[in-house]
Amino acid sequence: MKQVFSIITIFPELFSNFLSLGVISKGIKTKEIRVEFYNPRGFSTDKNNRVDDKPYGGGSGMIMKYEPIKNSLLAAKKNNPLLDETVIYLTPKGKLLTQSDCADLKLKEHCILICGRYTGIDQRVIDKFVDLELSIGDYILTGGEIPAMVLMDSIIRLHQGILGNDKSLKEESFNLKGCLLEYPQYTKPSVIDNMSVPEVLLTGNHEKIKQWKEDKALFLTSDKRPDLIDKKD
Repeated sequence: MKQVFSIITIFPELFSNFLSLGVISKGIKTKEIRVEFYNPRGFSTDKNNRVDDKPYGGGSGMIMKYEPIKNSLLAAKKNNPLLDETVIYLTPKGKLLTQSDCADLKLKEHCILICGRYTGIDQRVIDKFVDLELSIGDYILTGGEIPAMVLMDSIIRLHQGILGNDKSLKEESFNLKGCLLEYPQYTKPSVIDNMSVPEVLLTGNHEKIKQWKEDKALFLTSDKRPDLIDKKD
C-alpha cells in the first residue's frame, strides 16, 4: 500500500537529510512513500506572513495562529482528493506513541502531520481538524519536526520490502511475543576483550537457540520494562 505524508511546518528544510538517506529514501525512490510540505508562512494572510501571535489571557511565549494552519491543511487535502486523510498533531500533550500506533498508522493512506512551534498552536485547530494527538515522550522539544521524523521513520520501516528482510520486524522489540524487548545480539568475532558469545548460540541447535532467545527476551523485559508484561497481562 502506498502512503502520503503531508508535513505542515515552517522549517521544511530540517527534513532534507532525513528524507535522502537510509530506508526512508528507499521508500521514496520506490514510490511506496510520498512526502510533501506545506509551510504555513505561505498560507498566511498577514502582510508580513506572520504565523504566530500572543496568547489570549496572557502567558509566556507565542501561539501559532489558526488561519495559516487551516489553509495549509486545506491545501494538503485538496492536493490529495482521493485519499482518506488522518490529521496528526505532534505534541507533548498527546498520547504516547507505541509500536501498535505505528502499525495502525501504516494502514492510513494520507497522514497530515502538524509540526507546532513556539508554545503551541491555537486550540481551535485541534478541535476542528485534528484526529490524533501524539507524543514521543515526556519531555519538551523546540518544535514538532523531530517528533514528525520519529513518527514517519517508525511507520515507513513497516512497509513491505523497505528493510529488505520483513521477518526481522517480527523479532524486534515490542513485536516479539507481542510485547517483549528483543534478546541480546552478537556478531564476529566470538571472543573479544575476554568476552565470549554465549555458547548456545554457537551450537547450531535451533531449538535451544530459540528457547535461549525467548528466555533472554523475557528476562530483559522483566528487568528493564516490567510495565510491558503487566500491560500484556
